[in-house]
Amino acid sequence: MVRTPRAAYTGPERRMAPRPLDNACTTCGTLMHPHRGSLTLPVNGEVIRVPGCSFLLCPKCGETITNYEQTGYLFDRAHELYREKHHLLSPSEIEQIRERHGLTQAALAKLLRLGANTISRWESDRMVQTAAMDVLLRLIRDVPETLKFLRRHAA
Repeated sequence: MVRTPRAAYTGPERRMAPRPLDNACTTCGTLMHPHRGSLTLPVNGEVIRVPGCSFLLCPKCGETITNYEQTGYLFDRAHELYREKHHLLSPSEIEQIRERHGLTQAALAKLLRLGANTISRWESDRMVQTAAMDVLLRLIRDVPETLKFLRRHAA
């Protein structure tokens, strides 16, 4: 007798449940509709309102869903608005400071007593520096003695 593996069996007791629609609400199953409006995202513990976002909205329960591109826009714009509000350096300005002093991302992270990947996250806009770190970066940029001090006192 030849046995059929369970995964290959297509008899009546092995039928798959119907696949939900791509634009069905994950909370209540209602058909979602394209919408444009404001979404919020926390940045460094502060909720940032981002206007002009595209997303799917459930008319029944209010659930929102964004696709990959829409999520990218939300994160990028929230970081940009947070930086503008708090007058923080941009990712490219942070990179310029680091490169002007001949530092690698790892070396700058060590001087600032940060995790090894933090500078990379700042420079690639995956994370925004705090106001305190921004001040320290500006000191490194504008006051040459700051880097000497940090080198003497780095962990």
